[in-house]
Amino acid sequence: MKLRTLQLALSIACAVAATPSFADSTTPKAPGAPHKLDLQQVRNATVKITFGDTTFLIDPMLAKKGAYPGFENTYRSNLRNPLVDLTQSPEKVIAGVDAVIVTHTHLDHWDDAAQKALPKDIPLFAQHEADAQLIRSQGFKNVRVLTDEAEFGGVKITKTGGQHGTDEMYAVPALAKPLGEAMGVVFQAPGYKTLYLAGDTIWRNEVDQAINQYRPEVIVLNAGKAKMAGFEGSIIMGEDDVLRASKAAKNAHIVAVHMDAINHMSLTREELRAYVKKQGIEGRVDIPEDGASLEF
Repeated sequence: MKLRTLQLALSIACAVAATPSFADSTTPKAPGAPHKLDLQQVRNATVKITFGDTTFLIDPMLAKKGAYPGFENTYRSNLRNPLVDLTQSPEKVIAGVDAVIVTHTHLDHWDDAAQKALPKDIPLFAQHEADAQLIRSQGFKNVRVLTDEAEFGGVKITKTGGQHGTDEMYAVPALAKPLGEAMGVVFQAPGYKTLYLAGDTIWRNEVDQAINQYRPEVIVLNAGKAKMAGFEGSIIMGEDDVLRASKAAKNAHIVAVHMDAINHMSLTREELRAYVKKQGIEGRVDIPEDGASLEF
């Protein structure tokens, strides 16, 4: 009897040893282990960025296709904006959003449909007091100016600079005023990759400074190469800037947005994909379709 008991015990032990362990899928991450941040491309420059339980909605333009005339004195101004519909309803876009960041108040970054859809008491960050006052006049009650940096939901957000067009454009007062100012934002949270959203800017020293200072591991570029009529340069970044970012931040992943949705964008996703492939950087550059989500 003792021999049979011993044989049974050995059989059970062997069976247990041969059973695969699923501890990795159920055990919490060790302290200090990296967390994943999520980025959803909504449309145009509208993106959702999530760190754990905190979700930011950036530059919401939520109108239906063709709701607005094309921007005057720009490339293809005969086309109505936006050029495409959202992939989901405005209600679904804003679901779960904890705070809104408006980098500037141009229509393709802050439109009537977004103002109508968003709760008037939602926390909202603007680049300066003039934009904050405008947004307050639209009924929003919890508007904050991001003068330098702030903390929200465990995430540190820091304002960065840039210029929404070339020096040649800003030398024309009638053009400089409507181009106005725009900001970028750096997002940092313990255990997460640092994300730098450059905003509506061309490549300038401020962009280099942000990359050198914060060493982002994810860089979001508005890369549609928007054009003004009668000027050679663009008012936001384009394909050459995507390549430049890949060289300036060799360990960063680049996400290119702000394409295929507004009349004055002169660079398409298809063209940019061909370009990054030719440059051999396609493994480091994402060009998400509207509605697509990325994890870093």
